[in-house]
Amino acid sequence: MATHPVSARQAIERMALPAGEGGYSCIIDARTEDEFKLDHLPGAVNWPSLTNEERIRVGTLYKQVSPFEANKVGASLVAANISLHIDRHVMPLSKDWQPLIYCWRGGKRSGSLALVLGQIGFRVWLIEGGYKAFRAQMIEDIARLVSGLRFQVITGPTGSGKTRLLNALSVARAQVLDLEDLASHRSSVLGRIPGQPQPCQKHFDTLVWDKLRGFDPQRTVFVEAESKKVGNLAVPQPLMDGMRGSPCIDLRLSDDERVKLLLEDYAFFAQDLSLFSERLSLLTELKGKAVVTAWQEQLLNGQAEQVVRDLLVSHYDPTYSRSVARNFVQYPRAIAAALPDRHAPSMQALALRLLTQFE
Repeated sequence: MATHPVSARQAIERMALPAGEGGYSCIIDARTEDEFKLDHLPGAVNWPSLTNEERIRVGTLYKQVSPFEANKVGASLVAANISLHIDRHVMPLSKDWQPLIYCWRGGKRSGSLALVLGQIGFRVWLIEGGYKAFRAQMIEDIARLVSGLRFQVITGPTGSGKTRLLNALSVARAQVLDLEDLASHRSSVLGRIPGQPQPCQKHFDTLVWDKLRGFDPQRTVFVEAESKKVGNLAVPQPLMDGMRGSPCIDLRLSDDERVKLLLEDYAFFAQDLSLFSERLSLLTELKGKAVVTAWQEQLLNGQAEQVVRDLLVSHYDPTYSRSVARNFVQYPRAIAAALPDRHAPSMQALALRLLTQFE
């Protein structure tokens, strides 16, 4: 067998196929643990040709001594690591195992691993240009995927239950793109989730692409209306454009129910009033120090419900109304969807109704 270079586009096309029908048996990332952690191809496993520390060591030798000395040390380390991977992972495998391998730019790290596996007798595929080429092709592919999908955008003011409805739709086997879930953020000034860091931008892009490529173009994709950024992460522009041009469902819930829903969904604020107070300070520039200070004092006096109600009426609702009317061109013709309450049965009933209507 031998090593077969493939372009990033060819790799993406074959990644969509099952292993027994022309797809890859395994996707191997030969970069360091830290590089892999930041982002990697969906489903990839990490077989570092150089560990984090080893890569730093070789890079230092390259700069401070010479490329030749760095290459000697690097070759020794890579050979030892490949030997470990073979002992740990390769011994039980049959001859028809066909991995796809990549590193940062398709150079020595992935090439060395591919060479050894090819010499063993496996058919090995190597991405030309590595992760860097894959990412460029993936970003380009997002536009193609979006153009072939049919979106229904769920709009509605803060607290109206958009995320709960998406969850109900998902349970009902609808196609759902939950950008806030992928971004680990509730998409507002107060939306950062304690103890749950956001992925880096590259990994968010990969998560979005992977979700998009799994959708059936013949079926509707339900997605929540979002601004250009979810927390610190930018929604890919082709997806943003596709959403903004799509038909809308306008979700409505009474103010009392919205307040209760937010107190349930943001329970971590009620459990940590100092955190809530700290987050409110982020609104000082928009609302003024006097308003924010008054809210913080209300929290100290046990009036969290009143603070949430004021936030909805004086901040979130006006901001949302302006944004959705300006950015979603079909919003004036949105289908009205009023919920009687915030509870699961109501969400499930609406999800089934929408699924029947748009599938």
